[in-house]
Amino acid sequence: MPGKRHPAQWPWYGLLALLLLGMVIALWAATQRVHYSWHWDRVPQYFLYQDEVLQSTPVAGTVAQIAADGHDSRVEIAPADGGRPTTITVETDTLKVKVGDAVAEEDDIGAVQQWRIGPLTMGLWVTIWISFLSGFIGLVIGLITGLCRISKNPTLRGLAVFYIELIRGTPLLVQIFIFYFFIGTVLDLDRIVAGVAALALFVGAYTAEIIRAGIQSIPKGQTEAARSLGMSAAETMIYIVLPQAFKRVLPPLAGQFISLIKDSSLVSVIAITDLTKSGREIITSSFATFEIWFTVALLYLLVTSVLSQLLFWLERRFARSD
Repeated sequence: MPGKRHPAQWPWYGLLALLLLGMVIALWAATQRVHYSWHWDRVPQYFLYQDEVLQSTPVAGTVAQIAADGHDSRVEIAPADGGRPTTITVETDTLKVKVGDAVAEEDDIGAVQQWRIGPLTMGLWVTIWISFLSGFIGLVIGLITGLCRISKNPTLRGLAVFYIELIRGTPLLVQIFIFYFFIGTVLDLDRIVAGVAALALFVGAYTAEIIRAGIQSIPKGQTEAARSLGMSAAETMIYIVLPQAFKRVLPPLAGQFISLIKDSSLVSVIAITDLTKSGREIITSSFATFEIWFTVALLYLLVTSVLSQLLFWLERRFARSD
């Protein structure tokens, strides 16, 4: 029996390429209509740049010798108290002294160029670690709340429902303001702690419902079989139910954590210098509005894409283990 022929896929790939090309052309046409002067050459310096660092003398004394070595010069300072000479390396074109000059302590004699991390890189790092920390804490909160949500104890179940409905029923921005200006003031919390706590509580409420749904999706026969083998309720939940539920809730959890990375931009309203706040600060000094916002958007897209691929890999790995 001849094998079944599959329809050719290249027309669909061609259509996809045409659609993407059309989007690029539309974006280019839109940029032409706004009559904006683009300066993409300004962007790299906000990731990494060279800064001139002044070099000063640690002791008072006299310049005993200057030895040139390429574009650098080694300046030897003979202390006035007769101690051991001190050597300082500076760039030759920034040298401010000559042999025989008297220098006082902390006098600037030149400078060196050093690489510095730019504000976009620092803001990206702050966004990543705040999102990771609040996501981890939110996962723990969500797991505990999800278990309380299905508990037979009415007190635990009522508290879990109240927490979930309160958090899901109010905007994250309002929660951040309340947590920082009210709870943070009462407990004397740092803005970083307040921001992480607000994000963790927010994601914890949504994670709790995801975990609750995952646990309830496991057939009750699994629990009954484990209990009939002599396992306790806690052992059944830890070793039987939760591992299976985790595989099922991984896709919605991935979406929740990806949303958390984007939602973390709201902590900039309480003066946390994350990626969004760094972008705003750069714009106020450079006036490169579109370039910076496009760059910030691409950085968020890069982080969420990497996380999405990582979670997709975990999902496939767990699927092969079934």
